[in-house]
Amino acid sequence: MKAIDQLRVKVAKWPYPVLSLMAAVSAFGAYTSMYAFRKAFTAGTFTGQQYFHVDYKVWLVIAQVIGYTCSKFYGIKFIAELKPDQRAKSILLLIGTAWIALLFFAIVPAPYNIGFLFINGFPLGLIWGLVFSYLEGRKSTEFMAGVLSISLIFASGFVKTVARTLMGSFHISEFTMPFVTGALFVIPLLLFVLMLELMPPPTSEDIKLRTKREPMDAAERKHFLQRFLPGIILTLVIYVLLTIMRDVRDNFEVEIWASLGIKDNTIYTKIDTIISVLVLVAISFLILVKRNLKAFRIIHYMIISGCLLIGTGTILFGLGLIGPMVWMTMAGLGLYLGYVPYNAVFFERLLATFHYKGNVGFLIYVADSIGYLGSVSVLLVKELGQPSISWGTFFKNSVMTVAIVGGICATLSLLYFLREAKKDVDAQKEPLNIIPA
Repeated sequence: MKAIDQLRVKVAKWPYPVLSLMAAVSAFGAYTSMYAFRKAFTAGTFTGQQYFHVDYKVWLVIAQVIGYTCSKFYGIKFIAELKPDQRAKSILLLIGTAWIALLFFAIVPAPYNIGFLFINGFPLGLIWGLVFSYLEGRKSTEFMAGVLSISLIFASGFVKTVARTLMGSFHISEFTMPFVTGALFVIPLLLFVLMLELMPPPTSEDIKLRTKREPMDAAERKHFLQRFLPGIILTLVIYVLLTIMRDVRDNFEVEIWASLGIKDNTIYTKIDTIISVLVLVAISFLILVKRNLKAFRIIHYMIISGCLLIGTGTILFGLGLIGPMVWMTMAGLGLYLGYVPYNAVFFERLLATFHYKGNVGFLIYVADSIGYLGSVSVLLVKELGQPSISWGTFFKNSVMTVAIVGGICATLSLLYFLREAKKDVDAQKEPLNIIPA
């Protein structure tokens, strides 16, 4: 640790843009590496296996998402109270636990290995908050968080491509493939976490621009939620919808593309790379916006635009005016234009706009806990209630709900927070009534 502290002091002398780039690349690499332990199994189809009339792969997805959901509820407290010196150790311990679970998934025969996907999902659900805590509260957070957030898009397709290559070219079984895929990313993970640990704390200028980020106890968390309850409810409605459809796309992308008649193993990386670049550009532009309220307004516009893009693309595809690749690109771009801001900059600018001392991780985990609870609920309802509907049809029908309801809620959220900001300004201008003695 002493050697790391000495290196951190040297790194702190680097130019600020260089530090920001290093942090962005490190966060992107660390989270992409984590995805290798989380999403590789979704590259398999596990064809022909059913238990209680539900596909085996769906059981795997449900088990992991339940674990992931439970970790999000636990993470509300864990991430909010986390101290900086515990981050790196926690990341490595949690991902190591998830990797061991994949080993047992490979060894234990189906269906008894389903439970190991629950064990795999629980620790991985805490990684986002740990990684993001290195980046928040800085004047370049938008750029760094934007780069981190595209790992949500890029890593999914990239890991599926790696995993399917292992199965196709090296003849590794669907059960062993998740563990082997994770093994390929162990060394990169260690390197990127070390680089994150070398990041110095936020500067005095960072704190001045974005407010100081500190752990939040139970009373502080309760007070914040009560202060912005209507806006947070609207936010949760949008985020739940986006999480559900983003999760369906992520977990069943292979099946969705197959239902559209496309079975190219490289399609995942191709489309997701395009989406990643476009979302990164949109998020990164916010670094130029110094006024927090203005940036917060622009973030709402991005989310509303994402909903409009989803709806427009789906209508055009339904009318036969665009092909499946264009539609999947538009739908994916729209989903991530809405989803990524909540994970990257929405709560960052919310805290900065209203000058709250706290941390973004707490807010992300409140949203994530409800979002993934919705996701696993939809998986169960779909498989138990409408198992005959293909994932392609389900995705197409459901994204329109996101477009309509999400667009309306995002608009109402914008109006609510603008009103609250105006009330704060008016309160500051209001003169004190001094009663003479």
